[in-house]
Amino acid sequence: MPTTPEPSAAPDSPPPAQVDHPDVAALTYEQARDELVQVVARLEAGGASLEESLRLWERGEALAARCQQWLDGARERLAAVRAADDDGPVGRTPTPEEDER
Repeated sequence: MPTTPEPSAAPDSPPPAQVDHPDVAALTYEQARDELVQVVARLEAGGASLEESLRLWERGEALAARCQQWLDGARERLAAVRAADDDGPVGRTPTPEEDER
């Protein structure tokens, strides 16, 4: 089966692997999620050029990764709280009754 050569990137744009979205790192979870919803809606609506669709896709990937970072951080915080709860309340000395258990 013949393969189709991959199209080259536009001369004025970096290859997709080198596209960086530093502004995404500053977004809160809610900001990244809301923008991601907008990006998906624009992609689903169609009508964008191929170049614009690729730009939107890349932005969406960066936003989704940011959301995942926030969710992973939240899971880690919950796990730490649960582990602390298993060890007893932090900063509190157990009562003698609690020690007997």
